[in-house]
Amino acid sequence: METPIAEAVRELLGALPAGAVIQDRDRLAEYGHDESDLGTWPADVAVLAGSALDVQKVFAIAARHRVPVIPVGARSGKSGGILAVQGGIAVSTERMNRILEVSPEDLVARVEPGVITGVLQAEVERHGLFYPPDPNSLEICTIGGNVAENAGGPRALKYGVTREYVLGLTVVIPTGEILKLGHRSIKGVAGYDLTALFVGSEGTLGIVTEVMVKLLPRPRHVATALVAFESVAVAARAVSRVLAQGVIPRCLELLDDVSLAAAMKTSPFQFPAGAGAALLLETDGNDEEQVFGEIVRIAGIVQGDAAGEVVVAQNEAQRRAIWETRRYLSVNLKTLHPLKLSEDVAVPRSRIPEMVERARRAGQGRGLVVATYGHAGDGNLHCNVLFDREDERPRVDEAVAEILRAAVELGGTITGEHGVGLAKRDFLVYEQGAELVDLQRRLKGVFDPLGILNPGKIFAPS
Repeated sequence: METPIAEAVRELLGALPAGAVIQDRDRLAEYGHDESDLGTWPADVAVLAGSALDVQKVFAIAARHRVPVIPVGARSGKSGGILAVQGGIAVSTERMNRILEVSPEDLVARVEPGVITGVLQAEVERHGLFYPPDPNSLEICTIGGNVAENAGGPRALKYGVTREYVLGLTVVIPTGEILKLGHRSIKGVAGYDLTALFVGSEGTLGIVTEVMVKLLPRPRHVATALVAFESVAVAARAVSRVLAQGVIPRCLELLDDVSLAAAMKTSPFQFPAGAGAALLLETDGNDEEQVFGEIVRIAGIVQGDAAGEVVVAQNEAQRRAIWETRRYLSVNLKTLHPLKLSEDVAVPRSRIPEMVERARRAGQGRGLVVATYGHAGDGNLHCNVLFDREDERPRVDEAVAEILRAAVELGGTITGEHGVGLAKRDFLVYEQGAELVDLQRRLKGVFDPLGILNPGKIFAPS
């Protein structure tokens, strides 16, 4: 007698186009890992979906045989959200990669989930438009993955995260319905906001097959600056002073002393000796004089706390050089220690110095180094535990647990943009409490009564 998964594979081969079903073990392994450092968990079979109807067929077969379905995007996630912890059918949306429409009249775009975020940004800019969400992996991550994780990025301080730009979705849910959620209009309050519910649901409620996003007119001018400080506490004080003056920069990025030491390995800028932190600041708008004036104003606000002069980019080449200091940081940290585990917590802005210090102590108490950087403007910090050998992993996990608990104790959250997934599911109850987590389990059951969609993610086994 065939096993349920063998029967499911046989039916998939008959129901889907030639070449859409992958059974080769080496290729399956490619769909079984992401950037979470949690290892490789391949599914039993993978499907390259080309439409919502393909996804609907997969769910029908999976439901019949009670086998799991795992949505897979670009595999750039940090939380283990695409790992097939119980085997089953991986459904990749990489073939669904068309930009269906860009409308300057309505300021919207319609895209399939496999569209690379950076590709969408470049396309809408050709029309004089702007899609603000900018995760650090924008050159490889997809819109579908951004929707699943409610991705943010440096520009979230001024422009918000993915949820603020999703007007509508087409979603296939495990019961087989193809749902059209949301609307093309900017405003609309009819019924429950199911569109927002799906954004950030980490592939546990349904598989997105089309996304309608809101666009903005593209800011024509951008000004960028870099400034060093004596310590994180002084840098955080400067952040508060800037925001208190009514200035909302497009970006306000923080680097602690360990991050700064790594950044200086490739940065073209020389920081003052003894600098313990740095801020990357950016403003934008349509009036060049106003934009540059705003960055000069910010420079004046922070200059009194700065260690050395504020570096204001004078041209596009200098802007790119400043951003390379930030964007290559994750890679440069590995020159200090070859291995690292990164966790993205978020805390109130006033607690940033304490969060950085508690993360540092969590590492020091176990003989480890922690580098913290991130989006100071909205309190979203990336705490990177650095280590040299895999046999140090138990101590690393202990440090991470302490960091996550510290974030909650300071009034924050265990994740600001990477999601819970598999990596942080054991800490969700610590943040939200058992009653709220149980309510979310019941809500998932409405969309996924058989429990076949992305099992083992967000919620720890009951």
